Parts: sequence; C-alpha cells; structure tokens
Amino acid sequence: MAHLIKLPSVAADTSGGNLHQWLKKEGDTVAVGDALAEIETEKAIVEINAEHAGVLGRIVVQAGAASVPINTVIGALLAEGDDASAIDRALAEHAGAAAPAAPISATAPATATATTDVTPAAAKPVAATDATPAAAKPAAAPDGGRLFASPLARRLAAQWHVDLLGVTGTGPHGRIVRRDVEAARDRAPAVAAAAPLAGRPAARRVPHTGMRRAIARRLTESKQHVPHFYLSVDCRMDALLALRAQANHGGAVKLSVNDFIVRAAALALREVPEVNVSWHEDAIEFHAGADISVAVATDGGLVTPIVRGADVKPLSAIASEIVELAGRAKINRLKPEEFTGGSLTVSNLGMYGISQFAAIINPPQAAILAVGAAERRPVVGENGDITAATVMTVTLSADHRAVDGAVGARWLAAFRTLIENPVRILL
Repeated sequence: MAHLIKLPSVAADTSGGNLHQWLKKEGDTVAVGDALAEIETEKAIVEINAEHAGVLGRIVVQAGAASVPINTVIGALLAEGDDASAIDRALAEHAGAAAPAAPISATAPATATATTDVTPAAAKPVAATDATPAAAKPAAAPDGGRLFASPLARRLAAQWHVDLLGVTGTGPHGRIVRRDVEAARDRAPAVAAAAPLAGRPAARRVPHTGMRRAIARRLTESKQHVPHFYLSVDCRMDALLALRAQANHGGAVKLSVNDFIVRAAALALREVPEVNVSWHEDAIEFHAGADISVAVATDGGLVTPIVRGADVKPLSAIASEIVELAGRAKINRLKPEEFTGGSLTVSNLGMYGISQFAAIINPPQAAILAVGAAERRPVVGENGDITAATVMTVTLSADHRAVDGAVGARWLAAFRTLIENPVRILL
C-alpha cells in the first residue's frame, strides 16, 4: 500500500513551514528514518524523516512552496509491488468528500486554508519541461514571472542588498540557492563603491522573514504580558580571568568567559531553585534540570539554543556544545527541541563593549541574565583604599508573577559568589 507523507508539526509555535528542499527524488529507495525533505520554519530548517520504507513514488509539493500548512500531503511512498494507482487510491481516501484543492508547487505557493486535503487530480507535481541545463536556467522572467529562489537565498539577498533578478540560479531547475547569492554579493562591492555620493539613496523596504516575525511576536507578548523587574550586581572578574588563562594554557578545548557564566548560572539555579520555574495560569512549574539557553545572533535574528543539564556538565563539554549549537544556529540547522523550553537565558553583549543592559524575558522561562563587558574600573576596598579591578555588570530580568524580588536577589548573590570564586564552577 502507498504511505502518504504529511508535513508534521515541526515546532510548537508554528502552523506550517516552507518546503526548503527535497533530499530524495522520485524513484529513490527510502528506508525508515531516512531524511526525505527539509522544512523551513520560523526559527530553523528541520528534516522530515521517513516513517515507512519504500520508494518515493510521487512528490506532491514541490521544493520552494511557501506557507505549507501542517498535515498537508507533500508526497507518497510506494510499498513493494505497488504502482501509481496505489497513490491515487490513498489520496482519494485521504481527501474523502473534501472539495479538490489546487496543487501546491514552486509555481503556486501554498496558503493556509481550512482544508489540507489533496485529491489525486491535484497531487500530480508540476514537471520541469525546460531543456535548458539547470546551471544556466534563468531564475526569473523579467515580465513578472515567479522568482525561483529558496527562502534562505531570499533572506540573504535582502540582508546583503542583492537584486535576485540579476542572479542566475544553479540549484534544481535553475532555482537560486545560497551559493548564488553569496557569489553575487562578492561581485557587488565594486558596484556599490561607485554609487554617487551627492544624492540621497531612496528608502528601502525589506519584507519580514518568518523568523523576524516570530521574534517580534514573542518579544511583544513578553513585554506586554510578563511583569518584568530588574536586578543588577557587579562581579569582580580577576580571579575568573586568571583561572581561565591557566585552564586554556595547553588545553585541547578553549574556554570562554561565557562558558564560565553559563555554568555559574546553572549552579546558581541549583542553589536557588525558586528561580528555575515557569509561570502557568494554574500553577508554577519547577524544572527538574538546569537547562541554560544561550542567545546567539544570526543573520535572521536572535536564536537561543539550550545547553541541557549545564549544572552537571564539565566546562569543557559546555564549551564544545555551545560552539556546536551556535554554529548550527547560524545556518538554521537547529532541531526544535534544541531551542524550545529551557530554564533561564544568558544574553552576553560584553564582546560588543556594552557595559550594562536589560534583556526581555524569553517565555516560558521566568528569567534572563544580561551580561555586560568585563572592564577595568576603580574599586573601593574594605579599608577605603581605591584600586583597579576588572568588573562585569550583570542584570537579571525576572517574571514577577513567578519570582519575588528577594528570590531574584538571592539568585544573583549565588551567581556572583560563583563568579568571584571560580574554582567552585569547576567542581
């Protein structure tokens, strides 16, 4: 029998996604667990894996389709001995009495509708009949035809001010992909430098990406519905910096200051578990582990991959994990479970020279720690003498529904003690 491939619920906060690309082509043999296609959601590009073995008998939704709703049939697998008629029967059973839907393809973007059923007549993919080689096929017709470009290529083109109408696609069927935009960007500086300086350039309007819309929605909801309060402390960093230099001398894994901060935040949650909570309308949820989200700046916006169990992992493991997660975050390759949930977020702008700032809470978490730069400052000693010391200011933003001021203060005190006595972070 034929098995229909449907767009799964790839993330809790999305209703669908763009079909980024197919990783299999019609006629390919598929094993259980094989990656079939990639879906671009608001925050990442995730894979759809095969739940059944067979042969990819039909691609229903072409690569490049946008806003494909969850549970839409995007393809079909054939079992041994089946032919195309088995796919037609499976699609007919799936469609039931629903009205026929328009086919979803790269030339007809999908939109969220009341039904996601696909009838056999609508299930036939649009075939590429152009005999022009893919590498030389133009990406778009100048008379207003659809521009064939991946969602990532469109986002990068907007960021780098690359006009896609002048880009030749080298992807499947002449589709513009990331490497084409990068090549066009690399050719652009000489043109940009020749732009006239006398006239003011016209204002530009860059359409929002799905990720930027998601970030805007979540931050707006957080500021409107979560009662923030802020607590700041100064941490002496000299001992930590000396310990870090000693640990990095000849070490295989180079530790950053942020690695120490992430583990210190997790250990402070263990000491003050009242901050390791989430607010729900009927209860406060106490988290079992100290899972620290690390804010990572990407081309599309801020992403917060999570270091799970940071209170029980050695610093070297935390350092390696952050590097690996941040690398995949920057190319939209995180899995939804790698950035969903978490206990507390660390947002560090110290490397940009920012002395102090207050961050917006990342729901459902109840707190976020904003980390400033470690700077040389005058410090008054216990005897009244003034000396120079390296000081870092951190600010805790907390959800006052779940965390009281005194509780937040105790957590910050525990965090500062760990930072100023960094050997404890290593234990």
